[in-house]
Amino acid sequence: MTTAVDTNVLLDLLTPGAPFTASSLDALDQAANQGPVAICDAVYAELSAKFPNREDLDEFFRRSGVQLIATGPRALFMAGEAWRRYTRVRPTGIICGQCGAETQVQCVRCNSLVGLRQRVLSDFLIGAHSLVHADRLLTRDRGVYVRYFPDLELV
Repeated sequence: MTTAVDTNVLLDLLTPGAPFTASSLDALDQAANQGPVAICDAVYAELSAKFPNREDLDEFFRRSGVQLIATGPRALFMAGEAWRRYTRVRPTGIICGQCGAETQVQCVRCNSLVGLRQRVLSDFLIGAHSLVHADRLLTRDRGVYVRYFPDLELV
């Protein structure tokens, strides 16, 4: 069983004092015991900001056993379709990353609704890549995947 990994889980391992380090490490170990663990190009790019050079980043992946699998045209197109759906119905409020519920926020000065763009294309690339190249996705950010990739198994 191949498990794709979202950036947030790996950041837990790389960020000193991160509150979810232990649970992310346990979940990653369990996934590795059940089969290959993979990331997509977007996760690789996002994690590169945590490393001084490419060699150190690649060494982290070698030591952790996480492999980079290229996204490919099928998943890229799927991500684009999901992104299009999102941009058409982009919420005006803030979306909970855990359950997907929307909360409206009003400006304290003028009472206008405050909009916040919470999603970026990489979220959709990660979801589509997971559907095409893995059996499930290990993440702490369930809301976007539940809403835009309902067939994706989440861990």
